[in-house]
Amino acid sequence: MAKTFSFNAKEKLKSRRLLEQLFAEGKSFSVFPLKVIYMHVEPALDFPVKIGVGTSTRYFKKAVDRNRIKRLLRENYRLNKLPLHELVDTNKKQLAVFFLYIDKTMEGCGLLPEKMKTALNKLTVIIGQSNK
Repeated sequence: MAKTFSFNAKEKLKSRRLLEQLFAEGKSFSVFPLKVIYMHVEPALDFPVKIGVGTSTRYFKKAVDRNRIKRLLRENYRLNKLPLHELVDTNKKQLAVFFLYIDKTMEGCGLLPEKMKTALNKLTVIIGQSNK
């Protein structure tokens, strides 16, 4: 695994085919203001956990606002990803995850660090249970 708190290009979910498959076949849960969509990936990826982030153009018309939210999502993921990565590495699984910001206002961004921890903990529990 790379550096402890890094978030490099190998971790980003960029494949259009994989993104379409994730939204079509993936499972999801919500921890408001986040919706987490995840899926186990069978073909070998170059990194065990690939993630993507996004928000709605409907609620945030300005690209500046959307980019800020996505930047905050990536930063909070980067700081809290270790338990998920350790679980995926020990179980030799590969995972694609997408974090979608579903709140209609930016006031929810102040809650983002604790909600990201909650979402990642819940995802870790779900992945751990599916391996049993």
